[in-house]
Amino acid sequence: MRNIKMTIEYDGYRYLGWQRLGDTDKTIQGKIEQLLTEMTGMPTEIIGSGRTDAGTHANGQVANFKTASAMELKEMHDRLIRYLPNDIIVKKLEEVPERFHSRYHAVGKTYHYYVWNHAIPSAFERNYSYQYPEPLDLDKMNEACRKLIGKHDFLGFSALKKSKKSTVRTIEDIAIHQEGNLLRFTFTGNGFLYKMVRIMMGTILEIGAGSAELEVIDTIFESKVRSNAGMTVPSQGLFLDEVYYG
Repeated sequence: MRNIKMTIEYDGYRYLGWQRLGDTDKTIQGKIEQLLTEMTGMPTEIIGSGRTDAGTHANGQVANFKTASAMELKEMHDRLIRYLPNDIIVKKLEEVPERFHSRYHAVGKTYHYYVWNHAIPSAFERNYSYQYPEPLDLDKMNEACRKLIGKHDFLGFSALKKSKKSTVRTIEDIAIHQEGNLLRFTFTGNGFLYKMVRIMMGTILEIGAGSAELEVIDTIFESKVRSNAGMTVPSQGLFLDEVYYG
């Protein structure tokens, strides 16, 4: 049995997220599995490094699947490029050891979130950024980012109702890059809880706009209560950029 690792780029605008759903074919996982099953002549399940929500994009999602097919990698890759929708691109295929697991073996991820900071929306950025019309204080947002970096219990920054597993994560870096009206926020850490990036992002924006104080971050860490954090920003500004393996 071969184990094949995929690096995937996709525009999530038309899709209901990564995870296969039984009542629709509008998922990234579902589209790829359907084509692989047709190509190999046998049911094929792919395992992603993590789920992305409806509307979320990826520059470097990673998945793996096992197959008994003898098809050469180049032919398989060529067919995936040719027959998948043009908003889902398999950038790379490689054979990996049988025990490799794209989710369990991931040791870190980087996400980008894009904000269009202007009162007038952008025709070109509307599906790939969140329009935030209020003026933002970049210094305050950088201070907020510094308070979020490190090892913390991020339960209050997640949409989890409860969790039997640890909600402690380590954020290694959060950086802000500005090009005109477009702000790119880069989050790198050893793992992220459900909607954690989008809730951290909402909190940072509220601090930058002056509707929340920096101290709210301490309150969220101490209370572990979601309602103390900021809004959950829309999914279209979020990109899974890279997944890291040890």
